[in-house]
Order: sequence, then structure tokens, then C-alpha cells
Amino acid sequence: MAVTIERREHVAIVTLDRPEKKNAISWEMRRELFEVFEGFDEDDRIRAVILTGKGSDFCSGMDVGEFGARGMNERFCRTGRLHRISRAIYRLKKPTIAAVRGVCMGAGWSYALCCDFIIAGKDARFAQVFNRTALAPDAASVWLLAQQVGAMQAKELCYTGRVIDGEEAVRLGLALKAVEGEEVMDAALKMGESLANGPSLSLALTKRQFEVAATTSFDTSLEAEFSMPPLLQATEDHAEGVAAFRDRRAPVFRGA
Repeated sequence: MAVTIERREHVAIVTLDRPEKKNAISWEMRRELFEVFEGFDEDDRIRAVILTGKGSDFCSGMDVGEFGARGMNERFCRTGRLHRISRAIYRLKKPTIAAVRGVCMGAGWSYALCCDFIIAGKDARFAQVFNRTALAPDAASVWLLAQQVGAMQAKELCYTGRVIDGEEAVRLGLALKAVEGEEVMDAALKMGESLANGPSLSLALTKRQFEVAATTSFDTSLEAEFSMPPLLQATEDHAEGVAAFRDRRAPVFRGA
């Protein structure tokens, strides 16, 4: 398996497991990543997901060793598989965190950006390296970067392919926080456990609001959220939240 899964109560840790290749994305990994994230959507036991890489690197992008002359149909097929992974991560209804150490480049950076949060090591090295092989960005890199930092900053990162570290990623708004490399997973787990203990239906709909807001108008966003408060008011978690507020205690949410 090029992708491994560890479950810690309601938190799933997805690890890209090719450390000898800096966790470069292989053909096998494309299939496994998609299946893993699609499966989480229907698994009520999982309420938060952490994506990381084994060893000292997150992901160096596509495995260049698999590049080569192939028929056009296979090239489109490979690109389609890259894209469906981006969709599966980005549209997962549950909170997602990328725990990034070392190299995080190309499509690997795209998959990190598809997560709700990036916790970066100060030693992280982010870059869009497509121009080094005369390619254009893929896996929604341009859209994701432009959403985070605006078109001009995104163009500079893509056109130049320059490397930024974890602390610059935070300054640009491309990571939530930067910590020492060995502390990255602990910080991600702490956040993941906190989110997993939250009201999962509420978080899912809040996440949906952000997705809608990225591409629609003010009025359309209002329409999209119109049915959400009444639906959430009928949940057990809402009743628990109100009761806990009245009793001045911490709520215990069950995702129902």
C-alpha cells in the first residue's frame, strides 16, 4: 500500500507512504487516495482527517519516474485521476488538516491546499515546480492558490516556482501555523481531536457555506444557507449545545 490509514478514535490519519521517493505520487497512490477519501464521506466513525507524509517530507509531487511517452488517452486518464483526488479531499464534508514537513511541491501542495487547514513545519518547503518540466499547474493548484492569496501572489508563485518555507506560508495565508518539524503531527492531532469532538453536522454545513462562498454572489450565498439553521435546530447536537450553555458546562456532541 502506498497510502496507509491510522484511526485514533474519531480522527483518521492518512499517510503518503513512499518516503524513499519523498512520497511522490505514483499511479497506485492516485487510486488509493481517491478510494480512501471517498470512503471517509460515508464513514460516520471518522469526524476529522489528517493528511501527511511518512518520514521527513510531505510530498514531492508527481513521480517523475513514471513520466514518459504514452498514448493521449492514458494521459487524459492520469490527469482525470489527479483531479478526482482533489475533488474528494476538497469536498469531504469533514474537517481536514494537512500536516506538512519538508518537501511539499506540485500536486502534493495542491492536495494540502484542498484541506481546510495546513499546519506546517518551519522546515517545510512549498513550491509550484511545474515550469521545471515545461508543464502547467494541475490538481486545481491555480484556483486554490488564487483563492488563498489572490491572483497576483498566486501568479508569482506559479510563474517563478520559488520555494517558500513554513513561516512564509503562514505570512501569505497559505498555512495556519508553523511549528518545529517534530511538533507538526502533535499540533495536527490536537486540532483534529478538537474538531472531531465538535458538532459534525454543523461543521459540515459551515464547510459547505465556504465552498459556495468561493464562487457565488452575496445573495446566492444567503439562499444556500437559508435551510441550514432550521435543519441544524432539529439535531441532537443543537439540543445538547443549548442544554450545555444553560447548565454552564462543556457540551458533548455525538454527530447526530
